[in-house]
Amino acid sequence: MVCIHGIGRQYAGEAELTGSWRPALTDGLRRAASPLTLTPHDVRCVFYGDLFRPPGRTLAIGDPPLDASDVGEGFETELLFALWEEAARTDPGVMPPDARTLVRTPRSVQRALDALGQSRFFASLALRALVLDLKQVRAYLHDPAVHAAVQARVAAAVTDRTEVVVGHSLGSVVAYEALCAHPEWPVRALLTVGSPLGIRRLVFDRLRVGESGTPGDWPGSVTSWTNLADEGDVVALVKDLRPLFGPDIRCLTVHNGSRAHDATRYLNTVEAGRAIADGCLPH
Repeated sequence: MVCIHGIGRQYAGEAELTGSWRPALTDGLRRAASPLTLTPHDVRCVFYGDLFRPPGRTLAIGDPPLDASDVGEGFETELLFALWEEAARTDPGVMPPDARTLVRTPRSVQRALDALGQSRFFASLALRALVLDLKQVRAYLHDPAVHAAVQARVAAAVTDRTEVVVGHSLGSVVAYEALCAHPEWPVRALLTVGSPLGIRRLVFDRLRVGESGTPGDWPGSVTSWTNLADEGDVVALVKDLRPLFGPDIRCLTVHNGSRAHDATRYLNTVEAGRAIADGCLPH
């Protein structure tokens, strides 16, 4: 099984992620009453967060001191407003945007950041971290060098034993593109959790699926695709991926409590356990 993390993980690492994801996956299998067990050799976490880690900085210093003025025009601003609108829809504590606040000015960006800071979803996330997350999404989708480096790490992790790929958040986009690019891989099941794949103009329309492919193509050799979304997960703005990727995806909603986007809370659900079991059990 190959697992791919999402944004905001630049200060983690392969071993750390595996140490939290494998127990969560194991718990999900238990909830699903599956006889499968996962050894340390069965789960491999692809790590690419270091590509976004500022050079010369340490964990004691933290993220670079970014603020509203660092939110780039175009993609970053549009994604920020999309997250604001979804947060306001799902959280009554968030002031909704209106026509005047959608003008692309530093003031409107600041209002969006201030509003998101009042949401349950983003309450624990520092402003500078949110701005950096926006830049990570833009870099993967728009910077060919970053995209190629991330995809190379996925390709290096997949072997002829890989049956399941799991992608969380931006990692679901990485996973989808990798599987489309490599239909020869033996992967049978894809599990996407907290995925932004359904954000049409900002993410879906920018998917790279090979020279002859188009966004929405079925991902390679996969026979089973399950997508999980918490209703309060702002990143998973579009919960149902079937209109864009076809009726064969099993789209389910789960409840992750106050940490709607948390990867481990997705992975320890019975729904995740069933998806993993479907991919690993003999057919």
